[in-house]
Amino acid sequence: MNSVEESDVGILCYISQLPGFRGILKQRYSDFIVNEVGLDGNVVHLTSLEVPAEISEEKEEKTTVQSNNNYATEMESFLALAGDSDAEKLKSFVIQIASHVSDEDMSIVLSPSSDKAHRTAIHNFFKQKLNFLVTDTVDGPDSSSKCIRVRLNARGNNGKGRLNTKKRKDRGDKAYDSRGSDSWPEHIGKFLRFHLYKENKDTQETLGLLGKMLGVQPRSFGFAGTKDKRSVSTQRVTVFKQRASRLAALNERLIGIKVGDFCYVNDGLVLGQLQGNRFTVTLRGIIAESEDIIRASTTALGKHGFINYFGLQRFGSSSVPTHLVGATLLRGDWKAAVGMILDPREGEKDATRKMREYYKESGDIEGTLRQLPRHLVAERAILQCLKRNPGNYLQALMGIPRTLRMMFIHSYQSYLWNHAASTRVQKYGFNQVILGDLVYCKEQDTKNETRSVKLEFEDGSSNEVDINGHFDDISALNEDDIVAGNYTVDDIVLPLPGSRVIYPLNDIGKVYLDLAKKDDISLTESAHNTKEFSITNMTGSYRRLFQKPKDFEWELVKYTDRDMPLAKTDWDIIANSRPATLGCDKKSAAMIQLDSLPKLDKFEDATEASIENEGTENETGGLKLEETINGPTSQENQTALKLSFTLPASSYATMAIRELLKTSTSVAFHKALNL
Repeated sequence: MNSVEESDVGILCYISQLPGFRGILKQRYSDFIVNEVGLDGNVVHLTSLEVPAEISEEKEEKTTVQSNNNYATEMESFLALAGDSDAEKLKSFVIQIASHVSDEDMSIVLSPSSDKAHRTAIHNFFKQKLNFLVTDTVDGPDSSSKCIRVRLNARGNNGKGRLNTKKRKDRGDKAYDSRGSDSWPEHIGKFLRFHLYKENKDTQETLGLLGKMLGVQPRSFGFAGTKDKRSVSTQRVTVFKQRASRLAALNERLIGIKVGDFCYVNDGLVLGQLQGNRFTVTLRGIIAESEDIIRASTTALGKHGFINYFGLQRFGSSSVPTHLVGATLLRGDWKAAVGMILDPREGEKDATRKMREYYKESGDIEGTLRQLPRHLVAERAILQCLKRNPGNYLQALMGIPRTLRMMFIHSYQSYLWNHAASTRVQKYGFNQVILGDLVYCKEQDTKNETRSVKLEFEDGSSNEVDINGHFDDISALNEDDIVAGNYTVDDIVLPLPGSRVIYPLNDIGKVYLDLAKKDDISLTESAHNTKEFSITNMTGSYRRLFQKPKDFEWELVKYTDRDMPLAKTDWDIIANSRPATLGCDKKSAAMIQLDSLPKLDKFEDATEASIENEGTENETGGLKLEETINGPTSQENQTALKLSFTLPASSYATMAIRELLKTSTSVAFHKALNL
């Protein structure tokens, strides 16, 4: 098995009985455009790379060195705190600065100390008494000690006006992090919010690259949701205490990435702070018995929607699906779980396969780490932990970043949900509610429409807190509800297993328990004491069984060149020219004028809806021509179906496309269509 198939994870049914037709999904990554929809309901676009006016010199707080001040009182206090040696170092350093013979990169390192409380007192001394200096902590001469490093605060001045803040090309030590300083002006937000535009790149890898270029840790960034890698996406991101000018300066060095629309805010983004995503999806190479079939199927999608399955992205792209790793974690078999993550697997690139085989045969952690591709984050974390603590497999698993390790558990929850959804549709169809169905209680939420589309909560903390309060708004239908006819299939929800959910009070509830039992997993009792890998320690959540696209639009487009761009990205609009700015030849640019395309047909009856998708990185340099899955260019007349719609967070656009085409959404299937 090279990768997971839809049937393996419970994706089995369709709503519409209309015939499907041929269409190629993501022939080019620009055929899948994703724009985040914020909590304010606005679609996020990259509209400007310009830097906003920075805080003026008059407003910005300055920390200055007074050349006529010997700081005798401060030095006396520091002597009592740190001792003779460090006091002499500091005194000489301050004299040097006041004499204007220093530069921003000069620093002193104080004596090593293993006493954290003492180091904290020294940090606080500089903040309160000598705030023209900034401190951070560096490694000491042995593993048990740390040293405090002191240097001139680059955001202040030394009596000569603003510092000349030239970049140092060969910085031998780590950059200073302004988290620990008081230098940030109080009258502007501590977070810089910006719009991140990326082509064919993963969200977290992209932020890792930006962090490396800025000299900050990846955890300094916040974002609401990850986006598909094979796509063009725009989303909001925040970063702690960074100037817009620094970030904007990276645009010239970035490839397939742009940042812009900067502003300062008081709070950073966290996962889940989005309403959904706006998609522009182009299906190429359309072949159908007639155009009427395409129109009927597309109209049906807008009117009836689709089964709200978790798409294949949720279960990984390798021959070891994430839900199988999740099941192993729930059983508490830590060694087996580590093996599933590290062992050789089918379908990977030769270099990665050989690396896995090398570790399997030799057990050489050092040698394996040297070969390990940087995108294998979980594998690297496990190996580094096993290097420090051989044989401690649980600790190695806990070394994986939390969002990544929880993905395995969430994947298993999704696996159960998909199977329950398929059973519900197979047995009872999509046009009626039945006794025992779980529904979202409308009377609980007559004033706020947006709450009704926020039923699913990603478990973001160890306590799995329900942040939206919807658990009390779910109930099972009784006979009176059925007779009254107050609920429709649009109100049906199914649970993702956890300690606070209830299951349908009909035979669909038994699907969860029976399927988990086959995997030797109990949904009511934990097999071990590690709470993080226990469903009984998770609250669980609810998810709509059916989903309708919102603001649904579609059009048929004729084209001749399979490399012809058929939709404008945010960058195309900014650059005001198409392929030329992306490195595409001008021939393709001349073959289509997007502004002359027929206006989208808007489907008037579409009701509410929106996604949280997924999203790595092009290794070359400004925005460039993408590769296509298919081979040589075809000059034959072809038809594409272009769709635009909004889905709520955690709904999958690929599942809407599946309902339309009645074919698999797997990458392998759509690659085969190009042969």
